[in-house]
Amino acid sequence: MQTSGPLAELRDGNVTVIVFGEEFKHLDETNVAEIGRKLLLLAENLPQPILVLDMQATEFFGSSFIESLFRVWKKLNTKDSAKFGLAGLQPYCREVLEVTHLDKLWPLFDTREAACADFNKV
Repeated sequence: MQTSGPLAELRDGNVTVIVFGEEFKHLDETNVAEIGRKLLLLAENLPQPILVLDMQATEFFGSSFIESLFRVWKKLNTKDSAKFGLAGLQPYCREVLEVTHLDKLWPLFDTREAACADFNKV
């Protein structure tokens, strides 16, 4: 499946990639709840529990988005062979995940291509 819009869905091998569009430059209380619901629904219905979020367009997110990431990750981890990672993070967003040590929990990739190459390894 391939969709476009604010949250575009792409497939690369066994990996589903969600690309955050320019509409999500700032993830705050006004849009996080809806994004979280969409990501949870997606995580429940993935053909393979392997998900990468390409966040190249996102310059800011707060604790409520991190909470949404945890929920998605927990939903994925109910399935065997689950993988979850983030790609294309802007410096501020990457720093938030590194300072909170979440980069030890979820791999961070420079690009979605690098994430897909790593997650598609057999």
